[in-house]
Amino acid sequence: MNQLKIGIVGYGKMGKIREQSIIDSDETKLVAVYEVSNKQNSSNNIIHCKSYTELLEADIDAIIVSAYARFAADYTIRALKAGKHVFCEKPPATNSKEVLKVITEEKKTNKILKYGFNHRFHYSVMEAKRIINEGSLGKLLWIRGVYGKAGSIDFHDNWRNYKHYSGGGILLDQGIHMLDLYRYFTGEEFECLSSHLTTSFWDIECEDNAFLTLKTNSNILATLHSSATQWRHKFLMEMSFEEGYLNLDGILSPTRSYVPETLVFGAREFEDVTFAMGKPKETTTYYEYDKSWDLELAEFIGAVKGESDIVNGTSKDAYEIMKLIDISYQMAGTPKQLKYK
Repeated sequence: MNQLKIGIVGYGKMGKIREQSIIDSDETKLVAVYEVSNKQNSSNNIIHCKSYTELLEADIDAIIVSAYARFAADYTIRALKAGKHVFCEKPPATNSKEVLKVITEEKKTNKILKYGFNHRFHYSVMEAKRIINEGSLGKLLWIRGVYGKAGSIDFHDNWRNYKHYSGGGILLDQGIHMLDLYRYFTGEEFECLSSHLTTSFWDIECEDNAFLTLKTNSNILATLHSSATQWRHKFLMEMSFEEGYLNLDGILSPTRSYVPETLVFGAREFEDVTFAMGKPKETTTYYEYDKSWDLELAEFIGAVKGESDIVNGTSKDAYEIMKLIDISYQMAGTPKQLKYK
């Protein structure tokens, strides 16, 4: 087929990142965009639509949805009804019921639907997945994850902190990536055992910290702390197995504020055998390049062309993650106000 003609709804930070991947690919062309704020700076020969309806009527094959979460499900459904393939950024909706409505429409079409769980396409994550699948580490015992933001002087003004636009706070915005990786590495669904949300510092509607305890049917335990009061950007996932451990420490991003991206591999060593004294030999791999955005788009293109299926970021992935987040919010109730003076 010829170049895949793409339109973007939501031409802000994420829309611009997706645009660059489209430009970098020989198989795609960005034709039109729609941005509700009307801030649509672009030097390319792109049609700037005045409405989403106009974008859907443009000569395009696919839509990338990178708009506010409150619009994500509606925009996705409307695109599918218009006969467009859809690549929707996370979060896929504000709740799991909205995702179910999308899935109902997806089943009526023969169009491709993919969700942007970008972290699966990082080289460190893919290598960790390969090692786990190889089986040499044995059974996975537990996972511990921390995903934190430094915050900013204008953090309280960010749309992500207001339910009308986002549907939730730091858990839905950032913690969703970690929860997706838990499912990715285990191949299992998680039950929420406990959920605590707090608004510890920021004057916002949503939680600025989320603490979750989770478990699978095979008794893999996991904890997650998603934080907007980390005061530095931090990504750390530790996984302990019968025969050793894997740590994903840091992740490459466009701002490079979570670097370095590393994968740490360690084998279990008992002190009476190696005299390691709790410091086993470790292998640390550093990753300098981030092609995750391009690899993610390539999977979408391959599916549209009929060459492969969507494996990462299916509508089932989106639904299961949102169902887990819904339950976490329900269990926690209103975020506790724990501001300190």
